[in-house]
Amino acid sequence: MKASNSGQGVPVRLRLSTGEVAAAEEELRSLHTWLSADPHARRHADLRWDTAGRMPDGGMGGLLDVLSLVIGSGFSAASLAVSVTQWRATRGGNAPAVSVEGPDGARVTISDVSADEAERLLRIVLSEQPDR
Repeated sequence: MKASNSGQGVPVRLRLSTGEVAAAEEELRSLHTWLSADPHARRHADLRWDTAGRMPDGGMGGLLDVLSLVIGSGFSAASLAVSVTQWRATRGGNAPAVSVEGPDGARVTISDVSADEAERLLRIVLSEQPDR
């Protein structure tokens, strides 16, 4: 994904909360695919992989457990909230929670909430003002 803004953007980190490391990586790949398929996200955000500092016993190489997303001016908390809640809806009753960490370290977790509530939480992390 390439950002189409002029180098400005808000960096956020997306993590998934699952009980099993292998499941977390699989679900994170699914979320990456979902966001990559969103034309609005593809146009206004830059999505990158980060690796974990930990590995399972006997593992080789780092695990993919974080998506870093640099949000351009055309991709807001509302856009991210809709994408994340829609993706979670496709995962069924065992959908992993998605933790979102803003540039200042503030963090929220999106689990069983509406898109409106997810947007409200993300606005806090991204320091966005509500639309008036």
